Amino acid sequence: MHDDRHIVEQRLDRVLHQRIKPAQHTEPRPMDIAVWHTPGEPVPVTEALNATYQPTHIGQPWGPAWGTAWFRLTATIPERWAGHTVEALINLGSTPERPGFQCEGLCYTPDGTPLKAINPLNTHLPLPATPGTHTIYVEAAANPDILGPRGFQPTDLGNHPTPDGPPLYQLRQADIALRHTETAALFHDAEVLDQLMRQLPENSPRRHEILRALERMLDTLDLHDIPGTATTARNQLTDALTSPAHPSAHQISAVGHAHIDSAWLWPIRETIRKIARTLANVTTLLDTHDFHFAMSQAQQLAWIKTHHPQLHDRVRHHINNGGIVPVGGMWVESDTNMPGGEALARQLIHGKRFYLDEYGIETREVWLPDSFGYSAALPQLIKQSGNHWFLTQKLSWNQTNRFPHHTFHWEGIDGTRIFTHFPPADTYNAEITGAELARAQNNFAEHGYAHHSLLPFGHGDGGGGPTRDMLERAHRTHNLEGSPQVHLHTPTQFFTTAQNDHTHPAVYTGELYLEGHRGTYTSQARTKQGNRRSEHLLREAELWATTATITTGEPYPYDELDDIWKQVLLHQFHDILPGSSIAWVHREAETTYTHLAQRLNTLITHAQRTLAGHGDQPITFNAAPHTHHDIPALGATTTRTPAPTTPQRQPDGTITLDNGLIRATLDTHGLINAVHDHTTDREALAAPANLLQIHPDHPNHWDAWDIDGFYRHTVTDLTDLDSLDIVDNTVVLQRTYQNSTITQTLSVPAGEKRVDITTDIDWHESEKLLKAAFPLDIHADHSASETQFGHVKRPTHTNTSWDNARFEICAHRYIHVSEPDYGHALVNDATYGHDVTRHTRDDDGTTTTIRLSLLRAPRFPDPDTDHGHHTLRYALCIGADITEAARQGYRINLPTRTHHGTNPVTPLITLDNAGVIVEALKLADDRSGDLIVRLYEARGAQARAHLTTNFPATTITRTDLLERPTHDPQPPDTPLQLRPFEIRTLRITRA
Repeated sequence: MHDDRHIVEQRLDRVLHQRIKPAQHTEPRPMDIAVWHTPGEPVPVTEALNATYQPTHIGQPWGPAWGTAWFRLTATIPERWAGHTVEALINLGSTPERPGFQCEGLCYTPDGTPLKAINPLNTHLPLPATPGTHTIYVEAAANPDILGPRGFQPTDLGNHPTPDGPPLYQLRQADIALRHTETAALFHDAEVLDQLMRQLPENSPRRHEILRALERMLDTLDLHDIPGTATTARNQLTDALTSPAHPSAHQISAVGHAHIDSAWLWPIRETIRKIARTLANVTTLLDTHDFHFAMSQAQQLAWIKTHHPQLHDRVRHHINNGGIVPVGGMWVESDTNMPGGEALARQLIHGKRFYLDEYGIETREVWLPDSFGYSAALPQLIKQSGNHWFLTQKLSWNQTNRFPHHTFHWEGIDGTRIFTHFPPADTYNAEITGAELARAQNNFAEHGYAHHSLLPFGHGDGGGGPTRDMLERAHRTHNLEGSPQVHLHTPTQFFTTAQNDHTHPAVYTGELYLEGHRGTYTSQARTKQGNRRSEHLLREAELWATTATITTGEPYPYDELDDIWKQVLLHQFHDILPGSSIAWVHREAETTYTHLAQRLNTLITHAQRTLAGHGDQPITFNAAPHTHHDIPALGATTTRTPAPTTPQRQPDGTITLDNGLIRATLDTHGLINAVHDHTTDREALAAPANLLQIHPDHPNHWDAWDIDGFYRHTVTDLTDLDSLDIVDNTVVLQRTYQNSTITQTLSVPAGEKRVDITTDIDWHESEKLLKAAFPLDIHADHSASETQFGHVKRPTHTNTSWDNARFEICAHRYIHVSEPDYGHALVNDATYGHDVTRHTRDDDGTTTTIRLSLLRAPRFPDPDTDHGHHTLRYALCIGADITEAARQGYRINLPTRTHHGTNPVTPLITLDNAGVIVEALKLADDRSGDLIVRLYEARGAQARAHLTTNFPATTITRTDLLERPTHDPQPPDTPLQLRPFEIRTLRITRA
């Protein structure tokens, strides 16, 4: 017999999708349709129910971009349908290819009760099989498909909407129909076998068995009477579907999920509606199906509680019953490269506390499938927040190197290890297809050591969640020969099983660097600057409010600080802070950060004036963790900060700034061509520094996300000068590049080995990358970049493909390079992207160049990314060790403040070790009045320190991040012994 496999497969494909699938619904009847077009932003359901509706019809255009239309659909169910399965079938105008990125709707009863959502691949709504008239309302959102069919094309659809835009969609279907459950079962039987068969080897006996069973099914089925012959056809598949899996089959824990970006190609207000639509789907499905749905962002549940209390009641019911499982333990699925140390801790604190307070649930895992790389500080934070496990998936996007593990121990900068899983199906939006299951099994790196992996399933990104079709596939693949075994587990069930299964996993040390999306360290500079400034203003507000409360009895602003923190944490979501959202999101973020700064400055000013008292002496406040000249750390004094060095123009046109510690020289092009360190009689630079360089920036994909390595092939040095002047104690220079102007102000402060640079840019470029280069006369084989609660070392060479792939790196307030006894640092107030390279000297040997990535100008998803004015500050610190680099990093981000009064302010606490840094000082969240101090060892070495309280205290208790005791209380004068990079949270009880 000749091989007719391909003919059978082609026949099956057509019958399955063109005949059987549509035959699941029979006797369609149109519904009566009326519509009300919301004139502006979305309105509450109560307003929509009382609106005036106009008759409309199938094919009627509706919805300008981001607009909302409410459809009133009226169905008449005939008597003979009583007792059958009746469903409404609604297509608002979407296509099935892109669920979550097009028009969507949420259905309501006439009394405003949310029912279920309508999405491109989930268009049915169950109706009661009660004869008579039934009315439903559909809140239809005309969300534009920003990606479009070609992707990455500049579009204005991401801007705030105009009310008179053209309609994007046409209503395609609004019917009621009978659902034939046996036909639906036949479809799922055949679909699962077909998908499995196509993943098996060509010569596999199992593949041939399935093929012939499907052929018998096709021969049995009457295509003119599919409902009438569905059962007989199903019988032909029984043997193929009941053949059990092999004992060695890979074990998959399928966990329902809907990765909903808290903002991305839609604004935050639309995210709230997406969450409501998704949770309406999930709770409806849980009413009739047994599975588990992981809900991973506390902020999203908080939104539902506020905006959809009825739906939240349903969610709470299913949380109590174990169907919905809060996971992740974070306020949002944040970026982890750029949030500061305290902010990343607060992500875990606020997320965990919400789940505990609201549902009594202690999460055990951190769930970050889509963030763009993972800080090496995370393992310690995960453990100190009471979590045990970590899940990610994004590293499957690596452009160069395949990550070597799927289940492993991840070791952070302090040595903490966390059991980590990386789903081998390489998706967090799985549909439990045969291809996904085969990839999970074939891709799994730990075969021979472990047998279990996790599969998050459900429509995500734009939401939607699991569907009944996915669950049908899960049930059929639970124990099926040739397929991995699928179990509908909770994350805890998976991690517990996997940990018991793989008792000696491999260890991966350091950051989980994503070889891609490197441009997210730079895109949307104003968003990043707003985040950095907010983090430091919050530090100041908590510090001075706490000091004022303990010193003067001033009430502590618990609620306001809590609200501000949550807004800052929200904007650290992994498509907001990285700069990869539409224009609407980032313009709103700028406004939010401005308002938060006003609120925080009001709190800071009030507390400082309360502390300073009434008088006319200047009282200078220092919120940094190190002394500043004669100003104590975390305190205030009457000492004045000395003026900067006065520049001197030399006869040859160069300008020098000499403060007795260093001498910086600017050439006639305005470049820093020398910095002499008087204390060591050593030149700091290998070539002119503060050199601005422009590169073309045309990544192959993902414009706002990516910087591709070939950008380095072309560079333009900005050496032409418009002006070079001495103004007071500074040097001011201006350059022009095409449509942009750049003004730089340079100074050398008294008593510091530092060159300060303020760069004001009116930026109007497109698809360009602006960098500032500092060639340093240092032979360094690695750089040290500040990360949360410490620093991470990275090679400066390209010995391996892993080293070469790290051509753009993230640093916080400082980046440091050194020889064993001498080094330099670059510090900044809002820049994260850097690169570090080595170059050959003319006399042999190597030098090290650090470059800051100042601005980009990608065109997607925001075609005007970063156009406009920016002020960026950075400084070159000469002869700095790692402790000095940290000190200067805090200094540039926490400038002193001066008020007039009479009272110097004694710090509440002091430390006697400059390498142990106070990151936060606040009152306890339980409002007990206890003082909370969070500190860390910053050099990467064991440290001993004495903490002195300058107020009456009875005990100091070591706690976890949530301020829960982990050790017995100790006397206040007990010395601290810290591991390298150890974070320590202390609760100090006042007498």
